[in-house]
Amino acid sequence: MDSNTQIRDTPSPSRRGLLLAAAAGSAAVGSVLPLASAFPASAAHAPAPPAEPEPAAGPVPPEAALRRLAAGNRRWRTYGQEHPHESAFIRQRLTKAQHPFAIVLGCVDSRVPPELVFDQGLGDLLTVRSAGEVLDEAVLGSVAFGVLELQIQLVLVLGHQSCGAVGAAVRADETGEPLPAHIQYLADQIRPSIDHTQQGEARIDATIDAHARRTRDRLAAEPDIARRMAAGKVAVVAARYGLRDQSVRTLG
Repeated sequence: MDSNTQIRDTPSPSRRGLLLAAAAGSAAVGSVLPLASAFPASAAHAPAPPAEPEPAAGPVPPEAALRRLAAGNRRWRTYGQEHPHESAFIRQRLTKAQHPFAIVLGCVDSRVPPELVFDQGLGDLLTVRSAGEVLDEAVLGSVAFGVLELQIQLVLVLGHQSCGAVGAAVRADETGEPLPAHIQYLADQIRPSIDHTQQGEARIDATIDAHARRTRDRLAAEPDIARRMAAGKVAVVAARYGLRDQSVRTLG
Protein backbone atom coordinates (compact mmCIF):
# COMPACT_ATOMS: atom_id res chain seq x y z
CA MET A 1 0.00 0.00 0.00
CA ASP A 2 1.31 3.45 -0.86
CA SER A 3 2.52 5.24 2.30
CA ASN A 4 0.53 8.33 1.35
CA THR A 5 -2.73 6.44 0.98
CA GLN A 6 -5.26 7.21 3.68
CA ILE A 7 -8.10 4.87 4.58
CA ARG A 8 -11.32 6.82 4.96
CA ASP A 9 -14.41 5.43 6.64
CA THR A 10 -17.43 7.66 5.99
CA PRO A 11 -20.09 6.84 8.58
CA SER A 12 -23.78 6.62 7.70
CA PRO A 13 -26.08 9.40 9.02
CA SER A 14 -27.18 7.26 11.99
CA ARG A 15 -23.64 6.28 12.85
CA ARG A 16 -22.51 9.90 12.45
CA GLY A 17 -24.85 11.00 15.25
CA LEU A 18 -23.56 8.30 17.58
CA LEU A 19 -19.95 9.15 16.84
CA LEU A 20 -20.49 12.86 17.45
CA ALA A 21 -22.14 12.12 20.76
CA ALA A 22 -19.28 9.87 21.83
CA ALA A 23 -16.69 12.43 20.77
CA ALA A 24 -18.34 15.07 22.93
CA GLY A 25 -17.71 12.95 26.03
CA SER A 26 -14.20 11.63 25.35
CA ALA A 27 -11.30 11.91 22.94
CA ALA A 28 -10.89 9.08 20.47
CA VAL A 29 -7.91 6.81 20.96
CA GLY A 30 -5.05 7.94 18.76
CA SER A 31 -6.49 11.39 18.07
CA VAL A 32 -4.20 14.41 17.83
CA LEU A 33 -4.87 16.97 20.55
CA PRO A 34 -4.45 20.70 19.91
CA LEU A 35 -1.34 22.18 21.51
CA ALA A 36 -3.46 24.23 23.88
CA SER A 37 -4.95 21.02 25.24
CA ALA A 38 -1.71 19.05 25.23
CA PHE A 39 0.13 21.74 27.17
CA PRO A 40 -2.28 23.38 29.64
CA ALA A 41 -1.38 26.78 31.00
CA SER A 42 -1.50 25.58 34.61
CA ALA A 43 -1.93 22.40 36.60
CA ALA A 44 -4.91 22.19 38.92
CA HIS A 45 -3.74 19.15 40.88
CA ALA A 46 -2.29 19.67 44.34
CA PRO A 47 1.05 18.00 45.06
CA ALA A 48 0.69 14.47 46.38
CA PRO A 49 2.42 13.45 49.62
CA PRO A 50 6.01 12.34 49.09
CA ALA A 51 6.30 8.69 48.13
CA GLU A 52 10.06 8.69 47.65
CA PRO A 53 13.17 10.20 49.25
CA GLU A 54 13.68 13.85 48.44
CA PRO A 55 16.70 15.06 46.45
CA ALA A 56 19.77 15.98 48.46
CA ALA A 57 19.34 19.22 50.40
CA GLY A 58 23.05 20.09 50.66
CA PRO A 59 26.48 19.37 49.19
CA VAL A 60 27.24 15.69 48.69
CA PRO A 61 30.91 14.64 49.09
CA PRO A 62 32.56 13.45 45.87
CA GLU A 63 32.90 9.83 47.01
CA ALA A 64 29.23 9.62 47.95
CA ALA A 65 28.21 11.29 44.68
CA LEU A 66 30.23 8.75 42.69
CA ARG A 67 28.55 5.91 44.58
CA ARG A 68 25.14 7.32 43.73
CA LEU A 69 26.07 7.59 40.05
CA ALA A 70 27.46 4.04 40.05
CA ALA A 71 24.32 2.67 41.70
CA GLY A 72 22.14 4.48 39.17
CA ASN A 73 24.15 3.20 36.23
CA ARG A 74 23.87 -0.32 37.64
CA ARG A 75 20.10 0.03 37.65
CA TRP A 76 20.17 1.40 34.10
CA ARG A 77 22.30 -1.33 32.58
CA THR A 78 20.34 -4.11 34.33
CA TYR A 79 16.96 -2.63 33.33
CA GLY A 80 16.00 -1.89 36.92
CA GLN A 81 15.46 1.86 36.54
CA GLU A 82 13.61 3.62 39.34
CA HIS A 83 13.00 6.94 37.54
CA PRO A 84 13.36 8.79 40.87
CA HIS A 85 12.21 12.27 41.83
CA GLU A 86 9.43 12.69 39.29
CA SER A 87 6.44 12.90 41.64
CA ALA A 88 4.14 15.91 41.91
CA PHE A 89 5.46 16.57 45.41
CA ILE A 90 9.09 16.67 44.25
CA ARG A 91 8.24 18.89 41.28
CA GLN A 92 6.59 21.38 43.60
CA ARG A 93 9.42 21.16 46.11
CA LEU A 94 11.98 21.96 43.43
CA THR A 95 10.27 25.24 42.55
CA LYS A 96 11.87 26.68 45.68
CA ALA A 97 15.49 25.54 45.27
CA GLN A 98 17.78 23.03 43.62
CA HIS A 99 20.66 21.04 45.11
CA PRO A 100 22.15 18.78 42.41
CA PHE A 101 24.68 16.32 43.81
CA ALA A 102 26.88 16.13 40.67
CA ILE A 103 27.76 17.96 37.48
CA VAL A 104 27.95 15.77 34.38
CA LEU A 105 29.70 17.26 31.38
CA GLY A 106 28.72 15.00 28.51
CA CYS A 107 28.32 14.86 24.76
CA VAL A 108 25.20 15.99 22.89
CA ASP A 109 24.85 12.47 21.47
CA SER A 110 21.19 11.44 21.77
CA ARG A 111 22.20 7.98 22.99
CA VAL A 112 23.90 9.25 26.14
CA PRO A 113 21.46 11.33 28.23
CA PRO A 114 23.00 11.55 31.72
CA GLU A 115 19.73 11.40 33.66
CA LEU A 116 18.91 8.09 31.99
CA VAL A 117 22.41 6.60 31.99
CA PHE A 118 22.63 7.23 35.75
CA ASP A 119 18.91 6.72 36.50
CA GLN A 120 18.53 10.09 38.19
CA GLY A 121 15.60 12.48 38.33
CA LEU A 122 14.64 16.10 38.70
CA GLY A 123 17.04 18.12 40.83
CA ASP A 124 19.73 15.41 40.90
CA LEU A 125 22.18 16.36 38.16
CA LEU A 126 23.42 19.59 36.64
CA THR A 127 24.00 18.46 33.07
CA VAL A 128 26.19 20.37 30.64
CA ARG A 129 26.42 18.98 27.11
CA SER A 130 28.49 19.89 24.08
CA ALA A 131 29.58 17.83 21.11
CA GLY A 132 32.56 15.77 22.22
CA GLU A 133 32.47 17.41 25.68
CA VAL A 134 34.31 20.33 24.08
CA LEU A 135 35.05 23.25 26.37
CA ASP A 136 34.20 26.84 25.51
CA GLU A 137 33.25 29.85 27.60
CA ALA A 138 29.62 28.79 27.87
CA VAL A 139 30.56 25.31 29.04
CA LEU A 140 33.18 26.61 31.46
CA GLY A 141 30.72 29.14 32.83
CA SER A 142 28.07 26.47 33.29
CA VAL A 143 30.44 24.18 35.19
CA ALA A 144 31.68 27.12 37.28
CA PHE A 145 28.10 28.01 38.13
CA GLY A 146 27.53 24.52 39.47
CA VAL A 147 30.73 24.47 41.51
CA LEU A 148 30.74 28.04 42.82
CA GLU A 149 27.07 28.90 43.12
CA LEU A 150 25.43 25.52 43.76
CA GLN A 151 28.36 24.13 45.77
CA ILE A 152 28.44 20.86 43.80
CA GLN A 153 31.44 18.77 44.78
CA LEU A 154 31.70 16.29 41.90
CA VAL A 155 32.33 17.12 38.24
CA LEU A 156 32.18 14.08 35.95
CA VAL A 157 33.43 14.37 32.36
CA LEU A 158 31.60 11.64 30.44
CA GLY A 159 33.02 10.52 27.10
CA HIS A 160 31.35 7.71 25.21
CA GLN A 161 31.92 4.93 22.72
CA SER A 162 31.49 5.82 19.03
CA CYS A 163 31.62 9.58 19.60
CA GLY A 164 30.91 11.24 16.27
CA ALA A 165 32.68 14.48 17.16
CA VAL A 166 35.88 12.63 18.03
CA GLY A 167 35.60 10.50 14.91
CA ALA A 168 35.22 13.60 12.73
CA ALA A 169 38.23 15.24 14.38
CA VAL A 170 40.40 12.18 13.81
CA ARG A 171 39.39 11.85 10.17
CA ALA A 172 39.94 15.57 9.53
CA ASP A 173 43.39 15.30 11.08
CA GLU A 174 44.23 12.35 8.85
CA THR A 175 42.93 13.82 5.59
CA GLY A 176 43.66 17.50 6.14
CA GLU A 177 40.24 18.37 4.74
CA PRO A 178 38.43 21.24 6.50
CA LEU A 179 35.12 20.58 8.19
CA PRO A 180 31.99 22.77 7.90
CA ALA A 181 31.85 26.01 9.86
CA HIS A 182 31.67 25.60 13.64
CA ILE A 183 32.27 21.84 13.39
CA GLN A 184 35.88 22.71 12.59
CA TYR A 185 36.05 24.43 15.98
CA LEU A 186 35.12 21.15 17.65
CA ALA A 187 37.79 19.29 15.71
CA ASP A 188 40.42 21.89 16.62
CA GLN A 189 39.60 21.47 20.30
CA ILE A 190 39.76 17.68 20.12
CA ARG A 191 42.90 17.47 17.95
CA PRO A 192 45.44 17.74 20.82
CA SER A 193 43.95 14.54 22.28
CA ILE A 194 44.37 12.43 19.13
CA ASP A 195 46.36 9.27 19.85
CA HIS A 196 48.72 8.89 16.90
CA THR A 197 50.13 5.63 18.27
CA GLN A 198 46.95 3.86 17.11
CA GLN A 199 45.41 3.29 13.70
CA GLY A 200 41.88 3.16 12.30
CA GLU A 201 39.01 2.64 14.76
CA ALA A 202 41.51 1.99 17.53
CA ARG A 203 42.76 5.56 17.12
CA ILE A 204 39.25 6.96 17.51
CA ASP A 205 38.59 4.74 20.51
CA ALA A 206 41.82 5.74 22.23
CA THR A 207 41.21 9.41 21.46
CA ILE A 208 37.78 9.28 23.12
CA ASP A 209 39.46 8.32 26.41
CA ALA A 210 42.36 10.72 25.95
CA HIS A 211 40.02 13.62 25.25
CA ALA A 212 37.89 12.91 28.34
CA ARG A 213 41.06 12.89 30.45
CA ARG A 214 42.35 16.09 28.85
CA THR A 215 39.02 17.82 29.43
CA ARG A 216 39.11 16.70 33.05
CA ASP A 217 42.63 18.08 33.44
CA ARG A 218 41.68 21.40 31.85
CA LEU A 219 38.73 21.79 34.20
CA ALA A 220 40.89 20.87 37.19
CA ALA A 221 43.36 23.59 36.18
CA GLU A 222 40.72 26.32 36.30
CA PRO A 223 41.80 28.54 39.24
CA ASP A 224 38.46 28.55 41.09
CA ILE A 225 38.06 24.80 40.70
CA ALA A 226 41.71 24.13 41.55
CA ARG A 227 41.38 26.02 44.82
CA ARG A 228 38.36 23.97 45.82
CA MET A 229 40.12 20.78 44.83
CA ALA A 230 43.08 21.72 47.03
CA ALA A 231 40.66 22.22 49.91
CA GLY A 232 39.07 18.82 49.30
CA LYS A 233 35.73 20.35 48.32
CA VAL A 234 35.64 19.29 44.66
CA ALA A 235 36.73 16.29 42.61
CA VAL A 236 36.91 16.22 38.82
CA VAL A 237 36.66 12.74 37.31
CA ALA A 238 36.82 11.41 33.74
CA ALA A 239 34.64 8.49 32.70
CA ARG A 240 33.48 6.62 29.62
CA TYR A 241 30.08 5.21 28.68
CA GLY A 242 29.84 2.05 26.59
CA LEU A 243 26.98 2.01 24.11
CA ARG A 244 27.03 -1.79 23.86
CA ASP A 245 26.93 -2.71 27.55
CA GLN A 246 25.53 0.61 28.88
CA SER A 247 28.14 0.70 31.62
CA VAL A 248 30.14 3.68 32.87
CA ARG A 249 33.73 3.24 34.01
CA THR A 250 36.05 5.86 35.38
CA LEU A 251 39.30 6.69 33.56
CA GLY A 252 42.57 7.06 35.44
